[in-house]
Amino acid sequence: MANQNHFSPAYRKYALGILLVGYIVNFVDRTILSILLEPIKLELTLTDTQLGFLGGLAFAVFYTFLGIPIAMLADRKSRVKILAIAMVVWSLMTALCGRATDFMSLLLARIGVGAGEAGASPPSHSLISDYFPVEARATALSIYALGIPIGSMIGNFVGGWGAEALGWRNTFYLVGLPGVLVALVIWFTLREPPRGMSDGIVIDNSKPTEKTPDAGPAAPGVSQVLGLLWSKRSFRHLSFAAGLHAFVGYGAGTWNAPFFIRIHEMPIAEVGSWLALVSGIGAIGTFLGGYWADKLADRTGEKRWYFWVPGIATFVMVPFQFLAYLYGGIGAVIASLMLVTVLGNMYLGPSFAMTQALVSLRMRAVASAILLFVLNLIGMGLGPYLVGVASDFLAPTFGQESIRYALCLAVMANVWAAGHYFLGARHMRKDLADTEAMNTQMATPGNAA
Repeated sequence: MANQNHFSPAYRKYALGILLVGYIVNFVDRTILSILLEPIKLELTLTDTQLGFLGGLAFAVFYTFLGIPIAMLADRKSRVKILAIAMVVWSLMTALCGRATDFMSLLLARIGVGAGEAGASPPSHSLISDYFPVEARATALSIYALGIPIGSMIGNFVGGWGAEALGWRNTFYLVGLPGVLVALVIWFTLREPPRGMSDGIVIDNSKPTEKTPDAGPAAPGVSQVLGLLWSKRSFRHLSFAAGLHAFVGYGAGTWNAPFFIRIHEMPIAEVGSWLALVSGIGAIGTFLGGYWADKLADRTGEKRWYFWVPGIATFVMVPFQFLAYLYGGIGAVIASLMLVTVLGNMYLGPSFAMTQALVSLRMRAVASAILLFVLNLIGMGLGPYLVGVASDFLAPTFGQESIRYALCLAVMANVWAAGHYFLGARHMRKDLADTEAMNTQMATPGNAA
């Protein structure tokens, strides 16, 4: 690997693997709060609205708004170092959640977790896009996105066990501190690939300047990237579809544990075990979404499969979501949630891959941050919070059952999301062709790979 422009297949797999480990840590620390909501509520005497705020807006506002400037930095500086530093921040702030004595101290710690995690996905997406060519990128990004179900699985299991065996405070310490060790591994072992390497347009790194440390064309500002993306109707539909999809996913993910505890009267350790199993099975959908989109697009020559796969999956899972929250039999409820999680995770790889494909080489980290901005502000910010608000609103009428109907209200947003996927597919061909022409213009005889 002396020549930095050509990493071996083994090293590319290692790079993807260590980025996956980092994303697993990310989601363990992000989701551990949800399984601990009930014991936190009892000890700190909080309302569902406050819990929804902690699980949603408190995290999402800082996560989304800081994600864009960090991504701009990642399009100019070392993505590896930015990722490692961000991981140290969010890991330490997760541990500090265990020191909370009231709503405000827990709120500040969760804000710190969100601020740190803002530096995770944009640099990682950009790195993966330079390690893997476009025809394998959705699969690679789907493998990276396995961090969501795997991290959620570990968080649910450790959270359920830890809440009973260690207490919720010590559980935060247990999951927070190991991330610092992973950050050190990333800092010292992950190599920075040349930008555009997998697209055959390698930006020359041999003559860096103070203005553009990686040389080549200067990275555009966020307004330029946003303007380009917003001019593409396929991306507008994709971002809203992903945001609405995440609204349901994060709303359910935050409140599933209280739902089982309140409605089915399950002990927290058992809830954690079942939700860990549900999350783990969801990894099937995370991988298959990107894999099927890549394979179907390659086999048919029709790239609209990157929109059709998540659109079909989102529409099909809606009736199973209603079954999960309205049916009384626990076996059918858990089986329905397993199928929902498989179908619900299929949007990740195709959505990330299309966002990367629709922009030029030095826009990738910012483009990823813009998608995550829309996705997480709508999904992570509003989903958990509005489910909590709806639960409190319905509680005088339905009592403990209010969480059941609040979750059903959120589910209806998935029908709207599916419509945006299908509408986006109608405009994708032209938007993708325009971007490919733009990337070709960036190539010079000295830069051709």
